[in-house]
Amino acid sequence: MSETVDVIVIGGGFAGLSAAIEAKLKGKQVIVFEKMAKIGGNSVISDGGIAAPNTQLQKKYGINDSVALMKKDILNAGKHKNNPELVDILVNNAKDGFLWTKDFLGVDYLDRVDIFGGHSVPRCYTPKNITGRDLIKALEKKCKALEIEIRTKTLVKDFIVKDNIFEGVEIVKDYHYSKQEGKESSKIYAQNGIVLASGGYGQNKTLIGRFKEEFLELDSTNKPSADNHLLEKLLDYQVKMVDLDQIQLLPSTSIDEKGFGAGSLFGDYIVFPYGVLINPMSMKRFTNELIDRGRLSEAIMNVGDYAIGLADQTAVEIAGWDISKAIKKGIVKKYDSLEQLAKAFNRSGKSLKDSIKRYNIFIENGTDQDFNKPLTNQKKIIAPPFYVMRMRPKIHHTMGGLAINKHGQVLNEDNQPVQKLYAAGETTGGIHGAARLGSMAVTDCVVFGRIVGRHIN
Repeated sequence: MSETVDVIVIGGGFAGLSAAIEAKLKGKQVIVFEKMAKIGGNSVISDGGIAAPNTQLQKKYGINDSVALMKKDILNAGKHKNNPELVDILVNNAKDGFLWTKDFLGVDYLDRVDIFGGHSVPRCYTPKNITGRDLIKALEKKCKALEIEIRTKTLVKDFIVKDNIFEGVEIVKDYHYSKQEGKESSKIYAQNGIVLASGGYGQNKTLIGRFKEEFLELDSTNKPSADNHLLEKLLDYQVKMVDLDQIQLLPSTSIDEKGFGAGSLFGDYIVFPYGVLINPMSMKRFTNELIDRGRLSEAIMNVGDYAIGLADQTAVEIAGWDISKAIKKGIVKKYDSLEQLAKAFNRSGKSLKDSIKRYNIFIENGTDQDFNKPLTNQKKIIAPPFYVMRMRPKIHHTMGGLAINKHGQVLNEDNQPVQKLYAAGETTGGIHGAARLGSMAVTDCVVFGRIVGRHIN
């Protein structure tokens, strides 16, 4: 038994649902397949932040930004491994994608603009509830309004390919991820095309072992289901892959909890912009806390088992984030003095106090003479209690994947479009190069998901 629709979308995250909506608005019959019981995937465990230049919020807070500066930041973080054409598309459509989530989907964002490592200026916007679930709910609501069919608990087992044309997919219904089994198999054909938006391979030990073996023993921030088995299958087809060895670590995570955890918010939003990273052996700073994630992760890994993320009460108040969950779990600890903090790590307080004193002088003078960290809106680290977390990077984002063109068409080894196969989001490669900047994953998913949805015909 088989059926035929216009467009098949594989994956119910940011990219897949964005593509489904745009395809439906063009009058296409769309069906979305999601292997899990609920849509969202890794999208729902992120903070949902999206990046864009030249916005009204930036103007409100006197932030000068540009498309050119954003492109420069992306290429620098990516060590110029990026495909410049795809980066151009990303930065030129970032603002429109952000506004689409606000005005068309109705996502509410906090009245603030944040900066993450590698960005030259603040250009990151966080949903009101500080979760990607806000955008997923908005996308789901729009899909329902447009009568887009979403089938959960449906595993796309493989592709149906004839003469190198991706005609359809073989699915397993009533799929239970925990049991790795379903009830029956059937075939679905697509008249116009298939959109692969099945995320990254941060939990695929086969791919990680093959392309980045040294990361095999690292923990991952991803959901256990983030294995992108279909990307692995496509290695056997005549499609082009790029940068599969480019796997990004998230430096803001804690060694004292599994997965993304409660501590990452403290690391990303408080320690890096307003606090410092300390070597637990020397009790000294060792890096610019606002360099891109790739370089920062490398710096932390070079320290040893972990680094100490340190911030004071003023930093926590300036950041404005609730870290009570991380404190309650014991991931973030509080100390009344720097001496007490150092003692907890069996170190003398003098080195730590000297290091913080030196950093505070840099803040006074407006220049970090040691590591050139941007010191905009920085305050001295002097107000107890002092908050600390043991930080160690975890596998977070896979920059490699399917090679695509400006329309999101998957390419073959001759750089020609593979007929009827499209891709968007983390399953693609070439956009972020060696490292992705914070909040750029959502921008990527929305921008290229929409482009793919509009292009399928």
